[in-house]
Amino acid sequence: MKITLLKSLLLLASFVCFGAVQAQTVTGTVSDSNGPLPGASVVVKGTTNGTQTDFDGNYTLNDVAGDATLVFSYIGFASQEVAVNGQSTINVTLQEDATALDEVVIIGYGQTTVKDATGSVAAVTAEDFNGGVIASPEQLIQGKTAGVNIQQTSGEPGAGIQVNIRGSNSVRANNNPLFVVDGVPLFGENTDAQGTTSGAAGNADVGNPLNFLNPSDIESISVLKDASATAIYGSRGANGVVIITTKSGRGGQGGTWEFSSNLGISTPRKTFDLLDRDEYLSAVTQFGGNASANDFGGNTDWQEAVLRTAASTNNNLAYSQNYGSGNIRATLGYQKQFGVVEKSEFERITGRVNWSQRLLDDNLILGVQATVSRVNRDQPPIDAGAGFRGDILGAAYSANPTWENRATFDDGGTQVLPANYLANTQNKTNTNRFLGNISAEYKFTPELSAKVVYGYDRSKSDNASVLSGNLFNFNRIEGIGLGTFRTLERINNTLTGTLNFNKEFENSNIDVTVGYEYQDFRTFGRNSEGRGFGTADLNGMSSDIIATLKDAAGTITGGSYQQYYYDIDDPTMTVNRLFPDASSEQFAYRFSREITALWGDTFDNTDELQSFFGRVNYSIANKYLFTATMRADGSSRF
Repeated sequence: MKITLLKSLLLLASFVCFGAVQAQTVTGTVSDSNGPLPGASVVVKGTTNGTQTDFDGNYTLNDVAGDATLVFSYIGFASQEVAVNGQSTINVTLQEDATALDEVVIIGYGQTTVKDATGSVAAVTAEDFNGGVIASPEQLIQGKTAGVNIQQTSGEPGAGIQVNIRGSNSVRANNNPLFVVDGVPLFGENTDAQGTTSGAAGNADVGNPLNFLNPSDIESISVLKDASATAIYGSRGANGVVIITTKSGRGGQGGTWEFSSNLGISTPRKTFDLLDRDEYLSAVTQFGGNASANDFGGNTDWQEAVLRTAASTNNNLAYSQNYGSGNIRATLGYQKQFGVVEKSEFERITGRVNWSQRLLDDNLILGVQATVSRVNRDQPPIDAGAGFRGDILGAAYSANPTWENRATFDDGGTQVLPANYLANTQNKTNTNRFLGNISAEYKFTPELSAKVVYGYDRSKSDNASVLSGNLFNFNRIEGIGLGTFRTLERINNTLTGTLNFNKEFENSNIDVTVGYEYQDFRTFGRNSEGRGFGTADLNGMSSDIIATLKDAAGTITGGSYQQYYYDIDDPTMTVNRLFPDASSEQFAYRFSREITALWGDTFDNTDELQSFFGRVNYSIANKYLFTATMRADGSSRF
């Protein structure tokens, strides 16, 4: 009886200890020397799991491991770390950090100190960025700012991102914030030509809008969260604003070289326990099927066939020099990342120059900031909307383990064959981008200064997506082949002029900023699709559709056009025009038809935005702070 009781107590103790390590809920109160502290950040160290205290300084944090560490922070206070150690209630008192109060943060069209910021602004500098293998800029601050949720739309290298600041503001529209790089608001829409494999795996994933930036070039990232901070950007800041500032050469006294290189290894986090050959045939028999009719002689783990252990490398070279009256920083970066799914790759090549020069007794400051990049993406046939046939992962999970892992294997059925599917699809996107700005700032008096900035952002992207005629079990593709080629170019011109007045009085300070901004956004390109290829080679198919499109467009005369197309039996090519009047014309073939049927559709549109804005900050005795912000926008979209 005593032995049984002892065993029960030991079992109970083991459950208690195990539960202490498992996820739990932690509550408590965050205070300062004067009482409860509302709006303080509470984050599980090393994760994105966090919350903020309510008006009474109380917080509740779910899914906290018993051995986790909580990080408590608030603007103007020193951060504090507390080990959970199985505790369900943790109360802390934060201490003021005078140094943190004087920290400079970047806000819209200017900067301020933490103690003078009335809006909700979170700034993360290079010293606090996340370490490890960082593929894109948003990963630098993932889990670093309360109320900011950053997620990739998929696990593909270079996949799109979702950045939600204090929750989603729209049910159907994009909830991403406005991204501003060195004072230039980015386009706000996708800059990658989006591939399509219609009839197979649906549309490919949209790329990350920050892919063109090298994370090693970034000095700080400020997140403007509330209406007070984002109002200076108008309606575009409705979802918040993320301001990215790149590194300068201020610290490169005498000339400094820097080089960094890292290697990362990725493996699938988890695989399913699928049936092997013997288990599968046994199950077929168990449920009344004919095992011999379903046995094709192989023994394939299809997860191993489509997944892999992948390596990634990131290399950066930088030169900085501060020569007294100015400074310069130049960088080169190369990153290559392989995904854990076969045929998923991301490659980025970047170059950047930041230069600043002071003239006329330091009253005039000239600046140039420019980055050029090339991003190449290979995407596997994966899509959340692939339908009943599934994408490559769905095909692998449902495949017969007795099938041979061979691209030419055909079981005679209608199901997607993973090896055949993977070998006969290709989706490649190439994007070139240039982002730069030149600025001139002149100080008329110690209190009054003016600044003019011209920004130019241009991206040029193309995507070739092809499905070979050797692809089995896809209607209108098998034996014919399908290919699409899409181009997308975006040009963004920005001109911003600001006037700033900042004066210190005996017991108060006033800071006034007024400005004007003009932007035009041009989007143009071509969508096309072809069927009936003379080759099954994937690279050859891509070359054929590109060449045929170019040659066909070269035969069109008589001005602008909207669409052109021909079918297998058409003796001529049809061209549709919109100007000066809507019409259709027939053109004789004066090019080699490498594809039996083809259509192309062009687009070209421009939007303009003109804005006036202003902001007044007034402080009394460094204790009472007042901020007023206004902006008026006029858009051609109206």
